[in-house]
Amino acid sequence: MRPMRRWLAGLVVLLACGLLSGCGYNRIQQQDEAVKAAWSEVINQYQRRADLVPNLVATVKGYAAHEELVFREVTEARAKVGQVTVNADDAASLAKYQAAQGELSSALTRLMAVSENYPNLKADGLFQNLQAQLEGTENRITVARNRYVKAVQDYNSTVRSFPVNLTAKMFGYQVKPNFTVENEAAISTVPKVDFGSAPAPSPPPAPVPPAAPSAPVPASSAH
Repeated sequence: MRPMRRWLAGLVVLLACGLLSGCGYNRIQQQDEAVKAAWSEVINQYQRRADLVPNLVATVKGYAAHEELVFREVTEARAKVGQVTVNADDAASLAKYQAAQGELSSALTRLMAVSENYPNLKADGLFQNLQAQLEGTENRITVARNRYVKAVQDYNSTVRSFPVNLTAKMFGYQVKPNFTVENEAAISTVPKVDFGSAPAPSPPPAPVPPAAPSAPVPASSAH
């Protein structure tokens, strides 16, 4: 009797596994794990950028100490990023995190632009090294974001599709929020951080030709 019960229990387990696999449960699990892995890489690359900020600010400050407004903006933006506790499964939390990272990106762009006014800073070896690290990190951030966006899109497509959507509802898997971009090209465009070459100066305005001398007024004839 006991062997029969064990056989029946094993058969039920096999049937349950087959049903779960056939209705997309395993695919949901795999794609959910892919989203988590992609998100971890996004966090790692953003943290890598934040770690560069103190040395970058200190280096620029050594040559441009009076650019206090720019330094304060970068420092405050970095602090704001560190204060955001992000939950990637919550749309409002993700949007807040994205906004904070966007503010830091803008502040860093202004900081790097300061180097245009200081040739000695641009020639500094430490600054050049930090600039290269920042550019490389921005590239990694773009790649990590692209992978995360794709992973979330694949997951959301799966949990919305019939009949997998029934399995998703049964086990509590919901559609995940994603990064938003101002335009479709922004998510795949690597930010340009290299300010090594100054923009070409505008051509000087054409000289204004001198006014032609006025004709002499004839004297009135005496009567």
